[in-house]
Amino acid sequence: MDFSYTEEQQLIQKTARDFAQEHLAPGVIERDDKAEFPKEQLKLLGELGFMGMMVPEKWGGAGFDTVSYCIAMEEICAVDASMGVIMSVNNSLVCQLLWKYANDYQREKYLKKLASGTWLGAFSLSEPQSGSDASNMLTHAIRDGDHYVINGTKNWVSSGINSDIVVVFLMTEKGVGHKGISAMIVEKGIPGLSHGKKEDKLGIRGSDTCELYFDDCKVPVENLIGEEGKGFKVALGTLDGGRIGIASQALGIARAALDRSVEYANERKQFGKTIGSFGAIKDKIATMATNVDASRLLIYRAAKLKDEEKPYSKEAAMAKVFASQTAMDNATQCVQIFGGYGYMQEYGVERLMRDAKITQIYEGTSEIQQLVIARTILGN
Repeated sequence: MDFSYTEEQQLIQKTARDFAQEHLAPGVIERDDKAEFPKEQLKLLGELGFMGMMVPEKWGGAGFDTVSYCIAMEEICAVDASMGVIMSVNNSLVCQLLWKYANDYQREKYLKKLASGTWLGAFSLSEPQSGSDASNMLTHAIRDGDHYVINGTKNWVSSGINSDIVVVFLMTEKGVGHKGISAMIVEKGIPGLSHGKKEDKLGIRGSDTCELYFDDCKVPVENLIGEEGKGFKVALGTLDGGRIGIASQALGIARAALDRSVEYANERKQFGKTIGSFGAIKDKIATMATNVDASRLLIYRAAKLKDEEKPYSKEAAMAKVFASQTAMDNATQCVQIFGGYGYMQEYGVERLMRDAKITQIYEGTSEIQQLVIARTILGN
């Protein structure tokens, strides 16, 4: 396997890195503190083509491969993981879903706007009573002529407040388990749809997360994605790709922790020497660097399999569980290397620690990833 970047990928990396340094780094601590959504920066990111990276140009996207998307995600998340999750949801969970499963009418009406960055999308699977058991849904839709009438509550909706549309998973037939789940496109602002307060989160505070409430919300029949009862398959197929995106987010956080640790270890002096000359710090740096490289290789393997249209569920799970653990470990060690300064907000490394934790939870917890890996290997 050739691990070198193409000229196009090198340009994508430089563009993403320059954008992150110029437009995201200034004010990132303040946005985190105030839980401020990066609207202006998001508009610029869309203009660069980074909100529909894997969507063909025909449907408003940039037409890049998944490895290129991972490269861009790493660079964005190394500076601002909040922007990274907004980018990941729109790319991995919304645009990819519509490109793969929607019909041409839906692609023309919605995908072009989402992939070009004109609109922002959200993905809504979880409910208050269902976490890892995603099939345990209560939100339901009843067919009424040319519309579906939706009632229920969804939670943990990333970009739920600032999005223009939401891909919602709900029951269209009760009593048949996951075979009764369908997927629909719901436009924001229609009667019967409202959102709860913005959740006050530990990390990725610049992205918004909320509950969505459906109260006799009427959605046109043509907004059904695929067929009734096929939604759970759509969700699972989409989450595999989403896990590559979140693994890349974790990689960006992990690499930032490594970079900041190296920089500090070469500057900070104790006992007349830079702390980077001490064996304990060297051991930390070596482990952090090794795990960053291992995470990247696992991610690229899963991404390449996806691009080749080969099975990649196990590989995506491996990439996510390993990269998310690396993000948490590296961020923790980074704070430790900085000592008391690492605990202070102004140095920006405590944020890495807070942002890292969610990568072990959303789009499938680390425990669920282990289950996916084991089931694939054992065949059960």
